[in-house]
Parts: sequence; structure tokens; C-alpha cells
Amino acid sequence: MTRPPDRKPGRFLPGDVDEEGTSWSRGGTGPAALNQPEDVPDHIPGRVPHQRRTDYRVLSLIAAVLIAVLIGVTCVDVVGRYLLNAPFGPAYELTQLALAALVFIALPLTTADGGHVEVDLALHMFRRRVQRLLGRLAGWVSAVVLAYFAWRMVLLGLNQIGDGARTADLGLPLAPLAFLAAASCGLSAIIMAVRSPE
Repeated sequence: MTRPPDRKPGRFLPGDVDEEGTSWSRGGTGPAALNQPEDVPDHIPGRVPHQRRTDYRVLSLIAAVLIAVLIGVTCVDVVGRYLLNAPFGPAYELTQLALAALVFIALPLTTADGGHVEVDLALHMFRRRVQRLLGRLAGWVSAVVLAYFAWRMVLLGLNQIGDGARTADLGLPLAPLAFLAAASCGLSAIIMAVRSPE
């Protein structure tokens, strides 16, 4: 073993080789990958790095604008409420709409990045082929669930159009938000279905 004697037993750094000839390094891409063999991923197979395509950048820009809107509305409301004694009336409604839109804009980005919360209790105990199979199965199950959400959001949007549903203060139609949610879930379902495990 090439681990220096002053290092704690069982602790390996990049470049170390144990008694069985396993080369140790930062396996995978996340912080949990430290002190793992290079061929052991630190996450469910299928996670992909950040995308730099045009569609990804556009969605990222829209998400950033929505965050700026949330910050701006909150600042205007706080200053108006506590300094001028004139609160910004539609602040609560605008915050609700912007936050909902932000969640659904960010959903495909998070899906493409493999950034959803994952709990790995026993995946590392299986062979890599089984890990890849389980990763693919998890992706397909997630795709089915997201596709169901998309279908339900389309139905909700159509009902809101028929009912003429609008917000209470500003009178904004609610159907576009439902269709945004449907498009977001549908796109995320496609990403989950076609993503290949690493």
C-alpha cells in the first residue's frame, strides 16, 4: 500500500493504492465522493453535469429575473410599509405568482443537472451494472410521475380557462401558470426518460 504511515488507517487520498490494487481518488463529482474508489459513483447513475446549451441558459436567465422580481417586490413592500406607511398592495399576490413560476422554471434545470434530493442507503453495495439498472429504473419511474403531473396541470389550466379563474387583487389569469407547470413537468419527464446512467 502506498498510503503514507502518518495518515490514519482506512484514509486514502488521490493516487493511493490499497492492498488489493484499488486506485483511490475523488470518485464521482460531488463532495461525498472523497475517499471512494474511482469506479464508485457518489450518486445514483444518470446525473449529468451542468448544461451550457442555449435552452439551459435561457431558463437560467428567466429564473434569475424571477428571483430579482421577488427581491424587488419584497424591498418595495418593506420600505413602503415601514418607512412610508404605504404598503405595496399586490406584493403578496405577485410574490405567490413569481415564486410558483420560479419553481417550475427551475424544475427542468434541476432535473438536467441531476440535482434532485437522492437518498442512497444501499446503492453502493451493488455492482456497477446493477447501480446503472436501478438508476435507469428510478429515471423511468420519475418520468411517469412527472408526465402524470403534466397531464393534470393541463386539465387544471383548461378548467381555469373555462371558469375564467383570476387572481383576487390584480385580476391576472391563472391558466398560464398551470400551463407553465405542465410544460415544466413534461420537459422534466422527457429529460428523466432519456437520460443515460453514467
